[in-house]
Amino acid sequence: MKFLSLGNNTLSGSLPSSLDLGLPNVEKLYLGFNNFSGPIPSFFLNSSKLYLVEMGWNSFSGFIPNTLGNLRNLKLLSLRNNYLTSSNPELSFLFSLTNCNNLEELNLAGNPLDGILPSSIGNFSNSLKQIYMLNCNISGNIPPEIGNLINLTILSLAVNKLNGSIPASLGRLQKLQALAFRTNELERSIPEDLCRLTALFGLDLKDNKFSGSIPACLGNLSTLRILLLSSNELTSTIPSTFWNLKDIISFNLSKNSLTGPLPLEIGNLKVAITMDLSRNYFSQEFLDLSNNNLSGVIPNSMEKLLYLEYLNLSFNRLEGEIPRGGCFGNLSAESFVGNDLLCGSPNLQVPPCKSRDLPIDANMSPQATRRRFSYLELFRATERFSGSNLIGVGSFGSVYKARFQDGMEVAVKVFHLQIEGALKSFDEECEVMKSIRHRNLVKIFSSCSNDDFKALVYFSKLNIMIDVASALDYLHFGYSTPVIHCDLKPSNVLLDENMVAHLSDFGIAKLFSAEDQSMTQAQTLATIGYMAPEYGREGKVSIKGDIYSYGIMLTEVFTGKKPTDEFFAGEMSLKSWVSDLLHSSVMDLMDKSLLRRDDEHFAAKEQCVTSILNLAMACTVESPKNRINAKDIVTRLIKFRGTLLGTIEGRRRIRI
Repeated sequence: MKFLSLGNNTLSGSLPSSLDLGLPNVEKLYLGFNNFSGPIPSFFLNSSKLYLVEMGWNSFSGFIPNTLGNLRNLKLLSLRNNYLTSSNPELSFLFSLTNCNNLEELNLAGNPLDGILPSSIGNFSNSLKQIYMLNCNISGNIPPEIGNLINLTILSLAVNKLNGSIPASLGRLQKLQALAFRTNELERSIPEDLCRLTALFGLDLKDNKFSGSIPACLGNLSTLRILLLSSNELTSTIPSTFWNLKDIISFNLSKNSLTGPLPLEIGNLKVAITMDLSRNYFSQEFLDLSNNNLSGVIPNSMEKLLYLEYLNLSFNRLEGEIPRGGCFGNLSAESFVGNDLLCGSPNLQVPPCKSRDLPIDANMSPQATRRRFSYLELFRATERFSGSNLIGVGSFGSVYKARFQDGMEVAVKVFHLQIEGALKSFDEECEVMKSIRHRNLVKIFSSCSNDDFKALVYFSKLNIMIDVASALDYLHFGYSTPVIHCDLKPSNVLLDENMVAHLSDFGIAKLFSAEDQSMTQAQTLATIGYMAPEYGREGKVSIKGDIYSYGIMLTEVFTGKKPTDEFFAGEMSLKSWVSDLLHSSVMDLMDKSLLRRDDEHFAAKEQCVTSILNLAMACTVESPKNRINAKDIVTRLIKFRGTLLGTIEGRRRIRI
């Protein structure tokens, strides 16, 4: 047998005892990505032909054997991500591995070695190309003998406890492509000897204690693509030679004490994807990124560049809202010209932004959420019904894109009244579209009507309450520890541009403790009118308190009355009013803009609303333990909707 593989099988426990017989002819041993435990097995240590050992991603523990050096043909040894350590602080197993003259890759990352790097590390053969000792709890200095490994291409000693300085001998590793010392306790200056690493692709020294200035000679490393120096104690200005790194892809100099201005030469870095200069002391900042191919949004974090005096982002492919804080308050339109998808303040000569999350009114009824538009508003919003905003043309009208001053964008259908049947089409479409609900159909939001002009703007409804109930279902049952919102009310529900509801404002939300899954005490108060009685009386909250608030909200949506309405006085409340009239006169409860007796399919709609209000009453019973839960609410609302739609024939499907 030349190749033994038990990898990627999620095996656990100790290795099979049958392997103890030894495998003298095995050349490759692959045991990775299982859950093997116990000490490193000994069956392979006399396999003289073995050249590849992969035992990573297991639960091996104990000492790394000092007899690994017997594997003289070993080329790759990976023990990464186990629980292995050394029999002494000087990592004696490393000394034994220096006998492996063909060793090319050594990967011990993710093991708690708990030792120091011995000087014997310099005795490895020149065949060694890659060392990975990331997160191994290694302390002490970096021995200068490491500079003997002249064929190293990768050296990763990140996330350890190394201290002292980087030895000058590292400059001898002229084949090194990646050097990672991040998250250690290294100090003093960054040695100029690193500038001799002419093949270096990535240098990661972030999160240490390096001080002094950035070596000017780093600008001579034409192969450098990634440079990470953040979270150190570097001072002085960025050397002018740094801007010679025209092919650098990513660099991070943040969280230092760098000073001085940013020069125009920053524009030389035309292929840079990410650059972070934040949390320094730069002054007279001047940043010109114009005429590039930048895309995406302008990050709000740029508002924190308080000393930025000039910023030019013109003629790129940027999109989204232009930030308003910091330096952006002093910029002119010239900084953003040539980015057709930007939006923001009118003084920047860009269109206003479309509001993505619109708070729904407390009534959430058509007269509250619908908005009346004048002909002049629509005339302006469509740029005089310009052909450039024309979306499509139908039998009786044309559809235009409209953008209002508050940033809202809608589709506007303008009926051509000179065409016979157009007026009737308007009335019929109003009747149908105010009620239908389908994911792929537009919804009426409002209308504008006069003798000469008719238009439709689209909106939607019952699914808002299904969305809110679904959010509660997730909060109450989607975690092992339920989340109680504690302040459920219409103003804490946001609608996105697709009119999908999103529950917001978790400022007083609570997590159930493991000890009490039924009720917990709270000091903060919810909103009067929506608050469950047990919360108001005793400050006790539970998931059933959210259900009560939801029931009040559901009632409000379909009656059009707030629980704090002046109509309710004395002993009468929104809940008692609905309860008293529900089984005798639903029409006296209903928001008149939602349901009229002359509506088509009136009986089906009335039955649906009756079912919904009965459900609301089941949510608001006095005793918390007798209230329905969120899962059942979602199920019932979807059933109500399905029953209603099932009674409507063809395309005239009605939606409450």
